[in-house]
Amino acid sequence: MADTDKLASEVKTMTLQNGENTSPDKSSDDFISQWGFPLPDLYKLALRFYKGTTNGSEKDGKAIHLTYKEKLRLVAYTKQAAHGKYRNDVSPDVGFLDVVGNDRRQAWQSLGDMSKESAMVEFIKLVDSQCGLLRPYIEAHKAENMEKIKKQKEAEEQRRREEEEKERKRLEEEAQRQLEMERKRQMEQEMQIRTALNQQTAVQFSQYASQQSPGNKQQQEELIRQLQEQHFQQYMQQVYQQQLLHQQQQYQQLQQNMSSVAPTTTTNNNPNVTTVITKTETKEITQAQQQQMQQQQQQPNGPTSVPTEQPDTNGNKEDFPTPMPVLMPASIWTRKDIKAFKDSVKTSKENVIKIASLATATVRVPTHEDGSCLFWEFSTDYYDIGFGVYFEWTVEPSNAVTVHVSESSDEEDLEEEQQENKVDVEQGSKQDNRPPTDEIIPVYRRDCHEEVYCGSHAYPGQGVYLLKFDNSYSLWRSKTLYYRVYYSR
Repeated sequence: MADTDKLASEVKTMTLQNGENTSPDKSSDDFISQWGFPLPDLYKLALRFYKGTTNGSEKDGKAIHLTYKEKLRLVAYTKQAAHGKYRNDVSPDVGFLDVVGNDRRQAWQSLGDMSKESAMVEFIKLVDSQCGLLRPYIEAHKAENMEKIKKQKEAEEQRRREEEEKERKRLEEEAQRQLEMERKRQMEQEMQIRTALNQQTAVQFSQYASQQSPGNKQQQEELIRQLQEQHFQQYMQQVYQQQLLHQQQQYQQLQQNMSSVAPTTTTNNNPNVTTVITKTETKEITQAQQQQMQQQQQQPNGPTSVPTEQPDTNGNKEDFPTPMPVLMPASIWTRKDIKAFKDSVKTSKENVIKIASLATATVRVPTHEDGSCLFWEFSTDYYDIGFGVYFEWTVEPSNAVTVHVSESSDEEDLEEEQQENKVDVEQGSKQDNRPPTDEIIPVYRRDCHEEVYCGSHAYPGQGVYLLKFDNSYSLWRSKTLYYRVYYSR
């Protein structure tokens, strides 16, 4: 019994000495850096190693050799790490003659208020000091754990690449489907134009064909088809010429606006650009006119006034209408992978915009010479935002996408009213030189904080798309916008 009391006092003295310089938090950090595992995980590995060696499952029980006192200390540390301070309800009942049971209980009681973390640290230190195989055992588990983490990362990377490839194919298929639909709409529009033109010229062409081939029905039908085809081509040439003239006027108007703002830049650079574009467009118009004249000369007895004049029901002549470019409706859809979309957009800081309360952001996207259709995608954090699309019939000097944020959506309207009310006494009223703008999608509030809003629109011609993100209705909340725009051929 005296030996047992001496052993308990030795364990208590050792515990107090070790506890003077041991901080649980500091020890935990040290063990993480030294061993590569958090303290609880490291303790479990050390305990498993100790039980395996003492039970003979590893190294046939020869890996560690402990004295009776050291075994009592290890048992006391495991009890303290599992249950904390000694409690009678946890400790099993031992008989008076059970020397080992009494020694273990007194060793546990001697630890007093030692924390569980400190008990874990002391257990690991004691096992490590008595057996040199603990560190290789831990290193092996560390390497196995790192290999497992590496495989998980590789699997996640593989899944991410597969998802990106799947998304890319989906976008390509969607773009192809949109292009097919656009081509189909164009063909339907062409058929409608042909039908309307054929109805208007049916009587005139029939009379002309009967004069050229009297009595031969087959030749008359063939001649009528040729005249209808020539009429359609001439009509489309006039439409293209009108578009070229319209674009030229808009570009000259833009040059005038730029010259009024920055005369130095206009004097140095813009005249050359204007001259080149004007010559190019004039050359295209001249070639179209020459082609039209050649076609008219090929039929000397034909109706030379067919492309520009048509008889009405009363026999009077009237000018043939030249239609303006038609804006096709936009396609809009949504998708649910909002988190993946935001993560992909966050890599480009220019695609993330902070829109303050009562403010409106306008993204200007010029049409690209290699593209035929514009696509857009956007989402926000936590709250919705207003969105609309407009098309400005102007010629942009570059293809760069720009962003303009105004403090209020009424700011532009106020400036327009001030310009309209301002009158120059000498020059008279000031003309409006702003380029014409058509509405494609009106501004409505979109729940883009719940899903990604996507859309596309076929180019109606050369100009600039205006993507408006309206937060003017919000008095207090600012919005974070994630957007992406691109074109397809």
